[in-house]
Amino acid sequence: MSHAARLIAYVGSYGCAPGATGGGIYALAVAADGSDLRLLSRVEEPKEAGYLVYAPETRTLYAVDERKTDGRGPVDPPAAVHAFAVESNGALRFLNSQNAPGPRPTFLDYHAGSRSLVCANHGDFQHVEKVVRLPDGGWGTDYVYDDSTLLLYGLEADGCIGALRDVQVFDGHGQDPNFSPQNGGHAQASSHAHCAVIDPSGRYVIVCDKGTDCIHSFRLGDRLEPAATLQMAPGTGPRHIAFDVTGGHAFATLEFASELAALRFDAETGAFTPIDRVSTVASDPGRVNEPADVRIHRRSGCIYVNNRGEDSLAWFALDGAKLSRRGAVPLAPSIHPGLAARSFAFDPTGALLLVADRPAHLVRAYAVDANTGALSPLTDIALSDPAFIAFVELDAAPPCSGDIP
Repeated sequence: MSHAARLIAYVGSYGCAPGATGGGIYALAVAADGSDLRLLSRVEEPKEAGYLVYAPETRTLYAVDERKTDGRGPVDPPAAVHAFAVESNGALRFLNSQNAPGPRPTFLDYHAGSRSLVCANHGDFQHVEKVVRLPDGGWGTDYVYDDSTLLLYGLEADGCIGALRDVQVFDGHGQDPNFSPQNGGHAQASSHAHCAVIDPSGRYVIVCDKGTDCIHSFRLGDRLEPAATLQMAPGTGPRHIAFDVTGGHAFATLEFASELAALRFDAETGAFTPIDRVSTVASDPGRVNEPADVRIHRRSGCIYVNNRGEDSLAWFALDGAKLSRRGAVPLAPSIHPGLAARSFAFDPTGALLLVADRPAHLVRAYAVDANTGALSPLTDIALSDPAFIAFVELDAAPPCSGDIP
């Protein structure tokens, strides 16, 4: 089987759980027709490589280390973002890292024109009890939760991560306690930014805060300027968002409502207008279901969502102002929504799709029908605790340093 196309899939994996054998980033050679996946190499750090993004202008792969920094110490490495140079053979060479203020960095995006890297930090769910004196002279308890943050880093001409330009700290909470099984019903006791997506125009950073049911827009510049906020219905939990090819529509997974939302986007103001919402499951799976990632196929326009509970990868279409589910393929049974297939990605042509099926310890490959969006299984490869996938094409000659405008 030829790998002449030099299509590489980088797979971030988790390695800090007891007994885990994963962690770090795997490099897979992907056959042009998707029929074969072959392990090329692996870097063992960052240990909690939960999200990756690739900048072709400098051939740099960025990764989060999705951890919470130890208290006084630390014993383990801090929560951070890492930069790797992608070598001509697909191997990764460490460039540098920067600390990520706020626990659990969970999402990355970058903008070449402004040399910007953005990171959403989710925070943990657990609270700290602080004993406080009450106004009447008695004693009471205050409950303190982690900060959730949006980070803006500069990028150097060689792809290295520069200094922090700005930090936005989110506050507030949703229904507390709520119906989510996460953290005993306290998943919305504080803010939880779960994505930071730069819109197609490069003017805005969009953050879904599942803790407060808000979708925030920030103007992207040397700093982050709040532009607009869409308040979703209580208890919906917006998690991830993706734009269509026009940039005029976006689609968000609503984690706690188990729904997909279609939104209209105003690129002048950064504001969203709701269009429709639909359940992401075909029927009641008999257990909690939480949709996670969302991606849009550029040719068919289908919207894909992975369900953690129904344990499926489903696809949808927007006809006018109406969303409808068109099909799905099954994935491995999840242990719980937090230990399930976490994400997936299309290759640059849109002909292939890879899923990080974590409970099965597999990366699965599917062929994508360009017209209907239907998925057909091709092959798989065993990897421990796969979490995220980023495709890279290595045919082009490396750019010169400073090619980012």
